[in-house]
Amino acid sequence: MTAGGLCLAIETSCDETACAVVADGSTVVANLVSSQTAIHREFGGVVPELASRQHLRVLAGLVDEAMRKSRLRFSDLGCIAVTVGPGLIGALLVGVSYAKALGYAAKLPVVPVNHITGHIYANFLGGWQPEFPALCLVVSGGHTSLVLMSGDGRLTEIGRTRDDAAGEAFDKVARVLGLAYPGGPALERLAASGRGDAVALPRARLEPGSFDFSFSGLKTAVLYLVRGSPQNQSLSAGGAYLSPADIAASFQAAVVDMLVDRTVAAARHFGVRQVWLAGGVAANRHLRKQLGMALHQEGIGLHAPPPEFCTDNAAMIGVAGYMAWQRGVRAGWNFTAVADLAVGEEVS
Repeated sequence: MTAGGLCLAIETSCDETACAVVADGSTVVANLVSSQTAIHREFGGVVPELASRQHLRVLAGLVDEAMRKSRLRFSDLGCIAVTVGPGLIGALLVGVSYAKALGYAAKLPVVPVNHITGHIYANFLGGWQPEFPALCLVVSGGHTSLVLMSGDGRLTEIGRTRDDAAGEAFDKVARVLGLAYPGGPALERLAASGRGDAVALPRARLEPGSFDFSFSGLKTAVLYLVRGSPQNQSLSAGGAYLSPADIAASFQAAVVDMLVDRTVAAARHFGVRQVWLAGGVAANRHLRKQLGMALHQEGIGLHAPPPEFCTDNAAMIGVAGYMAWQRGVRAGWNFTAVADLAVGEEVS
């Protein structure tokens, strides 16, 4: 660990309050997450106002605990990194306001971090060495993008979803199947006991040369399939009976097929030697397996963070923030949260 190589990171973009201390942009010293799942479960999704209030309740204590576990003083830190967007504006403002106040009081620079950039930089945890140019598939509840990374801090979005994000489609289909919140992980668990070829669900085929995605047609097909059945426990299609597990597995297979197809095509087109995964859906085991096999046939390597660093966390923000700080990124005290911050866009 180098002198001044410690970054305190804060993440409050949605419904997880997170704080971490990262050393030299790669080593996690402390990583704490306060989940709000129990609060939002009864509503079947995140309630923005409740999320903001919970961040207010727990953030200061979480920061204190992270510093205590790290056995550090604020004077030991080199910088503070905070998620500035995209996300829920109220939730983001809690983290940004706290980080700015703490930075001002402790005389530390504050580095604003794009949440999607943070997900991508989670791949750097553990000291892994990237090879540029690289392609990153970002798959989460709010985003599905293909990002070409030509070097540290140089990101270009070359493909995106035109409607639902992959994670959003997972959550919506989970609700259709009557699964508990959060729906994405529940659907993956259910799919493990079903057949991915049980029903032929549509795969969106966009115009040649496009690296974009579309999942709304697939989601609608599942909705019609379920609603057209006399009961959810024995779903009939073409004379054969389909269990909810079969539908979940077939839906998951269709999503993964589309993600793999576009990613491999883009990797070929741009001549990359590495593909990275990022975002909450990057923890999906079926996606990792299928994408890894497809890329292996092309002689391209696949890298993904450990599952605990795929979902929202502050360690990834600490890595991205530290790397930006090393590049000389500094922000004035008047920066603020940007709810619709674009992929690759930064705030100063």
